[in-house]
Amino acid sequence: MKKKPLLVFVILIIIGVVVYFLINNISITKNDNKYMDYTPEQEINENQTRETTITLYFLNPETNNLKSEGRAVNTNELLKNPYKVIVEKLIEGPIDSTLQNVFPENTRLIDANLSNNCVTLNFSEEFLNFKDDVQKYNIINSILDSLTQLNEVDSIKILVNNETKDGLSQEYTTISENT
Repeated sequence: MKKKPLLVFVILIIIGVVVYFLINNISITKNDNKYMDYTPEQEINENQTRETTITLYFLNPETNNLKSEGRAVNTNELLKNPYKVIVEKLIEGPIDSTLQNVFPENTRLIDANLSNNCVTLNFSEEFLNFKDDVQKYNIINSILDSLTQLNEVDSIKILVNNETKDGLSQEYTTISENT
């Protein structure tokens, strides 16, 4: 019977010591100098806040495979028509000198539109100046790999001057399905 009051007394002393420790060692003050405002070394300009990185695919001539290259683009441009911006960046070619552009010279993208998760690309006549089927499939793969990084894109369809052309009349989802 004497053990219960002794146990309660010990618990009260422990609680008292803990409360005393908390009150004396933890203090919250409004003017604590531990936290200071951070001032960046350089101001962020308007262009920096509007850029995002996209991934484009170009030909690696050493391996004969497509290789990715990151490219900074203006977010405002990308929001207007991301499909057109991405393909136009592909047509411009790679920045990395070890990679090659897959598009025939002077190819222009006339328009790009999304409908039912398929991007329809309308190219100028120069698009048809590819050397062989390997280059044609590299172009298609480059476009597919670059555009399908967007969640809403599952496939592409290619037109030349608003017309379907022989050898380009199908909807491409992956090269392996279409070869």
